[in-house]
Amino acid sequence: MPPEYGKGRGHRIKTRSGDTMRLRNQRQRQHEVRKVFLEEELKASEERYRNLFERVRHGIIVSTREGGVVDCNQALLDMLGYDNKDEFLSIDIEKDLYREPGDRKKFQREIEEKGYVKDYYVQFKKKTGQSVSVLLTIIPRYGKGNEIIGYQGLNIDITERENMERELRAATKKFQKITEMGEDAIMVLEQGSRIEFANSLSADITGYNPDELIGMNFNLLLSEREQNILAELHSQLGEDENRRVCMETQIKMADNQTKDVELCITIAKDEEGKVKTYAYMRDIGHRKSMERRIREANEFLSKLIDSTVDSIVVTDMSGNILIFNRGAEELLGYKAEEVIGKMNIRNIYLPGVAKEVMGKMRSPDYGGVGRLRSMPMVHKNRQGEMIDGSISASIIYDSEGTEVATVGIFTDLRQRLAMEKKLRKTEQQLLQSEKLAAMGRLTAQIAHELNNPIYGIMNTLELLKTEISPGCRRRRLLEMALSETERISEMLCNMLSFSKPQEEARKDINITKLLKDIMLVHEKQLCESNIAVEFNLDPLLPAVKASPNQIIQVILNIISNAKDAMPDGGTLTIDTFTNETDIIISISDTGTGIPENIRDRIFDAFFTTKQAVKGVGLGLSVCYGIIKDHGGDIQAKSETGKGTTISILLPQQYAP
Repeated sequence: MPPEYGKGRGHRIKTRSGDTMRLRNQRQRQHEVRKVFLEEELKASEERYRNLFERVRHGIIVSTREGGVVDCNQALLDMLGYDNKDEFLSIDIEKDLYREPGDRKKFQREIEEKGYVKDYYVQFKKKTGQSVSVLLTIIPRYGKGNEIIGYQGLNIDITERENMERELRAATKKFQKITEMGEDAIMVLEQGSRIEFANSLSADITGYNPDELIGMNFNLLLSEREQNILAELHSQLGEDENRRVCMETQIKMADNQTKDVELCITIAKDEEGKVKTYAYMRDIGHRKSMERRIREANEFLSKLIDSTVDSIVVTDMSGNILIFNRGAEELLGYKAEEVIGKMNIRNIYLPGVAKEVMGKMRSPDYGGVGRLRSMPMVHKNRQGEMIDGSISASIIYDSEGTEVATVGIFTDLRQRLAMEKKLRKTEQQLLQSEKLAAMGRLTAQIAHELNNPIYGIMNTLELLKTEISPGCRRRRLLEMALSETERISEMLCNMLSFSKPQEEARKDINITKLLKDIMLVHEKQLCESNIAVEFNLDPLLPAVKASPNQIIQVILNIISNAKDAMPDGGTLTIDTFTNETDIIISISDTGTGIPENIRDRIFDAFFTTKQAVKGVGLGLSVCYGIIKDHGGDIQAKSETGKGTTISILLPQQYAP
């Protein structure tokens, strides 16, 4: 190696070592300068942060996760009433700061779940114990291991805001209460008739949802005619706050129906000088409706009184006729204009009847004081003809209980009495038929019992004739005895023929009509026995081929038995319906029922549960025979104390 190189190398090493030292010193000085700079910058940043920290008007807090206070600003101390920071830094947040200690745990759960809270409402306690409403906007503080070590953020005092909101709500509530106390809908209109306020009655009257009313054009509630009137009134009013115009009109509701209202309009300026229109609206539909209803009621009552079938006559307390309906005209032969205010009711009653009727109306024994239930009466018409009928009457009192008028309802009973007469005749025929049936059965039994010995006697006499010569006197005696015996036999045959009379011709009959006809003539007797009748008749019931009189006989017999089974009244129910093969007539009563031990014998001849004077026990037996002869059946179901049901089954297509 050349010595120059070695020298050079050694020289360079020396020189490089010095440069290195100089470089290190330079870097160290730069590092120290930078450190000083950063420390000064940090101090300036901390000063800026501290200035911001202290000058923010809302409270700032830095706390530990366990509930200790690390730092706070003066605004927070002022908000909570603490004298100095050291005093506040010594508190336990959960115990001394939160009004409800459990609220801090809720706060911690939410912030650790979401990573922050914003405008989180909570109540703190001041040093004095007074409550403070606060909104928290807080973020977590993290340690080196990214674990939460505490929290920091803003605490905004909203107590004053809450008080203002509370006062505003109270004032608004008071205003609304005042607007809701009356019976009027109140609306405030901006220029252009836009509704800016409406009380709840406005929604009730107009039918619009409260939210729909706000911002709606008020003119939409009015017809074109009312809109023009309102516009003219508004132009005339100008800004004169002393004028108020009211009118009765109709508004259009939300469902396009109309409603009668009284509308009042006034105009005033608000604090900003803007013209406001105030509309007061009252529902007068009820009043209008009542007026219409009164008119309609009067018309209806007039038509009702005039169109009823019965005669209605109203008189004053002296008997002078005030009302005389069309039914009275037809029954009594007078025209209303001939009697109203011109005739006394005594001219229609028989002598003394008017006084009798008034006495009974004032008595409590005939339906209560002031009322007279139906009683028989004979009326005299214009031609002098006596009309059998009934009368129901009552006294009309004024508000002080003074008698002012009487009203009488006259019913023409001539048709009903004729039907009752026919019914009595039919019942007599039925009774006679039962007697004849009993006699026929008795005759049949006697004839049947006598026929056998008679034929024995006749055979014996025939044998004896063969043993005696024709010319012998005893032969003639035998022939006379045989002739008389044959005559007795012929009489027995005639008796048997009588016991089975010729049947009535059968034809198609309408069961529904037949039942209604029967009940029409039987109704009064049942009503007098306090028995109500209920029908459940199949309107599509087909016709039945049967003997009408025999079917009537069967139904009347069953109804008569049902009536006897309900001495204290009850309900008689008649049902008709069909099954696959039969038409069924069901007659039920709510009477005493049939004891179980005799139910199987009720269709036997001469068996009866009635007293001896009421029957001989042939009724149901005859009914049973008639229905069986028609190819049908008759059945009974009964429960003691609850009633009996008799069902008649007739074939739907019976061919005799």
